[in-house]
This record gives sequence, C-alpha cells and structure tokens, in this order.
Amino acid sequence: MTPARPPAPARPVWAPAPEPTADQATKDAMSNATTVSPAHSASTASTLITNIAALVTNDPSLGDGSPLGLIQDAAVVIEGDRVVWTGDQSKAPATDNRVDAGGRAVVPGFVDSHSHLVFAGDRTQEFNARMSGRAYSAGGIRTTVAATRAASDEELEANLTRYLREALHQGTTTFETKSGYGLTVADEARALRIAAAHTDEVTYLGAHIVSPDYAEDPASYVALVTGEMLDACAPYARWIDVFCEKGAFDGDQARAILTAGQAKGLHPRVHANQLTYGPGVQLAVELDAASADHCTHLTDADVDALASGNTVATLLPGAEFSTRAQWPNARRLLDAGVTVALSTDCNPGSSFTSSVPFCIALAVRDMGMTPDEALWSATAGGAAALRRDDIGRLTPGARADLLLLDAPSHVHLAYRPGVPLVSGVWRRGVREA
Repeated sequence: MTPARPPAPARPVWAPAPEPTADQATKDAMSNATTVSPAHSASTASTLITNIAALVTNDPSLGDGSPLGLIQDAAVVIEGDRVVWTGDQSKAPATDNRVDAGGRAVVPGFVDSHSHLVFAGDRTQEFNARMSGRAYSAGGIRTTVAATRAASDEELEANLTRYLREALHQGTTTFETKSGYGLTVADEARALRIAAAHTDEVTYLGAHIVSPDYAEDPASYVALVTGEMLDACAPYARWIDVFCEKGAFDGDQARAILTAGQAKGLHPRVHANQLTYGPGVQLAVELDAASADHCTHLTDADVDALASGNTVATLLPGAEFSTRAQWPNARRLLDAGVTVALSTDCNPGSSFTSSVPFCIALAVRDMGMTPDEALWSATAGGAAALRRDDIGRLTPGARADLLLLDAPSHVHLAYRPGVPLVSGVWRRGVREA
C-alpha cells in the first residue's frame, strides 16, 4: 500500500534575519528552547548532544529566524528515534547520556531524493570517452541494462548495500532509489524487491528507456510498462517515474505511464527537461508529481508552472559535472518561489557520486545557490520532494537523523569542497558513523 503523504512543507523565504535588539535577544533566548513529550517507555534512554557551535533546525520559528532556524551555542536531546528538545545549551534538560559536540556544527541528515542504486557493472569507458569529447545521450543506459540482467540477486544487493554504506558515511540518512536497469517484468520487479528491503522510498522506473528488446516497437513496450510490468512492480513501490526526454519517452507516452501508475496507487515523479526543452516539467505539475528532476532546460512557462504548483524542482549537479552539460539555474527557480531540492542522482552512467556534500559545493559554485539555500535543499528540500515532514529538520517530533560536522558552521560544506567533514551520523536516534 502507498503510505498517505503529508502536506508538502511550506516554501522558505530567503531573506536575512534582522539583527535582534538587546531586549529581543533576551526573549529569543527563552523562546529558542523547544520541547515535545511523546509517549515513550520508561526504558527509553535519552541523549543530550551539547556544545554545538551552530545547530541547523530548518525551522524558521527558531534561532535566527532564517529558513535554517539557526541556533548558536545549542543542544539537542534525542529520545528513542525522535528529537524531543532543541535550544540553548544552558537550558538543556537532564538526560541519561551526554555527547560533547566539541564546538562543531550539527545539521539534519541529508535526504537524497533521487538515486539509481540497483545496478551492476560500471561505465568507466563511457566516462573516459565523454571526458575526451564525446557527447552524453540517453542511450548509454543499455550498457547497464545488460550488466544488471546478468547479475544475481545477491550481486545486486551487495552492490546496493556498498553504496548505501558509502552514502551513510557522507551523511545521507534517507534515500530514494529506482528500478530502471532491468526493463523486463522479472528484472524490474526484483530490483524493486531488493530496494524495498532497504528503504520505503522506492520508485518504479520501467520507463527509463525503451527496452532494447522493443527497439522497433516502442508502443508495445509502453503497453508492457503500463500493464504486466506495473502489476508486478506496484506492490514494492511508492512512486512511479518516467524519463520524459528525446531518446526516451515523449509527452504522450509519459502521461500514459504516469496515469497508469496513479491508478495503481503510485505517485508520480518525472525525469524532466534534462537534455533539452520538453513537456516533462509542465506534465509533472499538471499531474501533481512530487518532483520534476533535472530541470536544466526551462522556459518561463516551466518556471511559472513550478512556482504555482506543489512539484519540487530537484536539481542534480553531479549529472552536469559528469557530462559537462549546462548547469541548472537554481537562482532563477529560487527567485521565482520554486521549492528546490538537491540530490546526487547516483548512477553508474551520468553521476557516479554518492556524496551530497559534493553536490552542495557544486550548487553553490556553479548554480547560483547560497550555502544556506544549498543545505536547506539537500535536507528539507529533499524531504519535500518525498512529501515527508518527519525528516530534513531537527525539531521536536522529527526523526533523529542528524550529522556532526568537523567544522563550526554548515558553510564549510561548500567552503571546503572535497574534505570529509561529516564526523558523526545519527539515524533514527542511533549513532551509525
């Protein structure tokens, strides 16, 4: 069953917070402590993380009043798998356990809302050729399809868990992943079954490209994707996706695929407007897709549609880095009031990175985002792209997914690109790295 989705989080307003007066600062010190009292058993241990130089809550009602809800000299209390208190460390309640952050920053765990992690093989030769001047196109997926079909279930799962461990150590605490490298009924279903053992955010992407088996009859492949393949895959998935692009699926085909998924209880996502202008973004908004992903080539009408709807624009700078393509214009989207997410697009062909910090640095350097905007988009923005309100923030009641950075500020994620700054990872209240 597809879980009921909460309403999408409110869009942030990117404006600097005013400097507080002395009286206001006193009031803020009192109001910046927040707490919640969920029903926990008496045996549930509580943990205080204190001596936090800067705590990002993603709650604008806290701290400096910015979208990041930044609290200085802060503390967090975890009980079970939830955050139960945040605020000024001088007002922190007594707890069973205590962790000293040592004057470091704490931020929400990264929410990677777009990845392709169920695959076999790699495409080193393709990357090498591309870096030597060959253009990127949608067709390279076929190489991974052949390797994935030939792999055993055990090999696919071992590959998946390898990249999940890699991502976790870089701060990813929630991830979405897709099928799309099998393109037969059996191979797509097994990819989703393997993925569903590791995340609730599973996406059916039988419509990644037209299967090589149907190269001369794409209409029959669309019929398979919307019929027998969908029936086999829907029990394992929450989402349905389509690569709406020249060389993959056109607007009419994409609409048929997404609406068939909706009839089975799956909610749409769309690979949209990556390689050229096209109908993907506006189709995503029309169908209330949770996200339109890539969003590189946008008309004014596309931007207006995103700004007026609930669809998140998920930007994937790793793909532009790896393909030497045009960067998405994040500044244009943010200034129009569009909700933006950042994700890795981790896949063996066009973005073979599992590092959200790397994508944050790229977004700041080459896509017009500020460090604050990029972090918000990689946490709360990713949560919005999954229509989740229990992750991507550090406020009472949220899931206790948080990162300790080996730096005094989140700005170092862009300021020190390539440096492994994530020195601690808590997921569901348990320290895992």
